[in-house]
Amino acid sequence: MNLPTFKSDVFLAPMADVSDAAFRLICKRYGAGLTCTEMISVNDIIREEKNSLKKMEGAVEEEPRAIQLYAVNKDNLVKAIKYCASEAQIIDLNCSCPADKIVEQGGGSALLEKPEKLRELIKAASSAINIPFTCKLRLGFSEENILAISKLCEEAGASMITIHGRTRHQHYGGKADWSLIKKVKETVTIPVCGNGDVNSVEDYLRMKKETGCDYVMIGRAAIGNPYIFKQITDHKETGKYLPATKKQTLADLKEYLNLAEELKVTFNQTKYQTMLFLERILWNKEIEHKLNNCKKRKELNELVESIKL
Repeated sequence: MNLPTFKSDVFLAPMADVSDAAFRLICKRYGAGLTCTEMISVNDIIREEKNSLKKMEGAVEEEPRAIQLYAVNKDNLVKAIKYCASEAQIIDLNCSCPADKIVEQGGGSALLEKPEKLRELIKAASSAINIPFTCKLRLGFSEENILAISKLCEEAGASMITIHGRTRHQHYGGKADWSLIKKVKETVTIPVCGNGDVNSVEDYLRMKKETGCDYVMIGRAAIGNPYIFKQITDHKETGKYLPATKKQTLADLKEYLNLAEELKVTFNQTKYQTMLFLERILWNKEIEHKLNNCKKRKELNELVESIKL
């Protein structure tokens, strides 16, 4: 299944408690070619768990976007994707999460050690829907493992694979190994998206040059900093870009608060996201105390409006 047309080759990563609808839309407006929900359990979707169903929602302006699912059971995966496929243009399978609670259940990066289980999931899912089905991977437990897994994903029906350049055991520490992303790109014919340690325009350019990947995914560098997508967009169009100042980040936070209310992002999520922005702008005991005492959206807005830079 062919991928949709993306307006750029830089994507927003699925991140727990970060990739909500309002934040994704800001990233899209700044130039992200693809945005993705945080990981959602297929079991929660089947049970029609309210909070999980809410995570799938997004603005039409955000399209194309992806929904990322966590699954270990083929039948449940098929049931879930049939339920949520109308909400997105791509369905992505998480094969990269290093969290113990996910791995212990056999999901996330544990699937890298279970190639036949992974093949079964991809085959069942990709044949059950008429939109692209993709996979987000981490480096395997050896070079041979990740190359074999990548080829397996292609043969089983994946339309694209994203490679985070760390092993499961590294979690988010250490340095991402881009050399293996390059080898994956040379091994498969489907598009490859590189991920890991892309923290600036220069990192984006270097990732593309060193790996030959088709797309680049940005995760932690975008937290509280959606402007990074504007910087990359500007550089591609003009060869230069402006720094992300605190005033710019504050303006982005205000835009986020407006969109969060419009798109009905939960208050707790909005408050947490506000903290992530404020940590880049002005974070001290006083701000922390004031934020902790906010109980309503109006109070969040008043706190943010009170900040003078």
